[in-house]
Amino acid sequence: MRILGIDCGSHVTGFGVIETEGRVRRAVDYGTIRAPVQGDLPERLRVVADGVDELLVRYRPEEVAVEDIFHMRNAKSAFVLGHVRGAVLLGVARAGLPVASYAPKEVKLSVVGHGSAGKAQVQQMVQALLGLREAVASLDASDALAVAYCHANLRAAGRRRN
Repeated sequence: MRILGIDCGSHVTGFGVIETEGRVRRAVDYGTIRAPVQGDLPERLRVVADGVDELLVRYRPEEVAVEDIFHMRNAKSAFVLGHVRGAVLLGVARAGLPVASYAPKEVKLSVVGHGSAGKAQVQQMVQALLGLREAVASLDASDALAVAYCHANLRAAGRRRN
C-alpha cells in the first residue's frame, strides 16, 4: 500500500510517501511544497493545492494521511493553517482518495513512543524506522513521513482515523 503523508504549513508543507507491505515500511520520496513568503493567501493556497495535485499524480497513493491542526496561541496563524489544510483536503477529495487525520501527539506516540517528543526526535526515529541512510533535512518532510508511518501502523492495527 502506498501512503502519502502531509504536514501542512502556511509557507512550507511537508510531504512523505511510504510503501507498506505487512510490517515493512519504506520511504519512496519526501520533500516540501514551498509557497511564496511574500505572496498573498490565495496565491499561497494555489501553490499548495497545485503541489498536492502533482504529488497525487506522480506517486499515485492509495490513501492519504494529514496531521491535524494543533492548538495555537495566535488565532490568525491558526486560520491560515486551516485554509492550507482545507486546500490539501480538497485536492485529496477531488482525487477520490480516502484521507485520515491524526493529532500531532498521536503521530509522535506512534513514531517515538511518547506524545511530547520534539521535532528532532521525530526526525531521528523516522530515519531509523524507515532505514534512511541520512536524516531527512527538512523537519516538515520528516513530520510528513511520520504522519504516513503513523497511519500505516494504525491502519494495520485496525484503528485508522478519519
